[in-house]
Amino acid sequence: MIPGIRTLLLVIFVTVFRFEAGAQDYNTPDDGKPYIIRSIYFGGGSYYVDDDQKSELFLFLGSVILENYEIHIHSHTDNIGGVEYNQWLSKMRSEAVRDVLIDHLVPDNIIFIKDHGLRDPQFDNESWEGRRRNRRVDVVLWPKPS
Repeated sequence: MIPGIRTLLLVIFVTVFRFEAGAQDYNTPDDGKPYIIRSIYFGGGSYYVDDDQKSELFLFLGSVILENYEIHIHSHTDNIGGVEYNQWLSKMRSEAVRDVLIDHLVPDNIIFIKDHGLRDPQFDNESWEGRRRNRRVDVVLWPKPS
């Protein structure tokens, strides 16, 4: 790749996807190291990752040097169904995303999973929009420890 093109593509990628509500966010935890989030959304009761979301995830992963990051998968559900069902669904979603990553040749030893189920919703489960936004897996790129 031509020098500088990767940086340009990253800037374009960040600019375009930054405006997609909740799709990607850059944060700084207490230790000052930034981490990057890419969310994958699911239909109610589904753990299927469609081709469009796979393509967006691959584009996202291609915009960073993966050797510098751990990948943390945080899966969430809405509040439809019981606790056990949602914990199972959360696990199925995280495993589906992990499988996509491994198929993309991401080493399994840098992938860490946390299944939240219906605990700790980020959005209001009393509205349709809130439930839709809670049905997701967050792929979090966390800088590897020094």
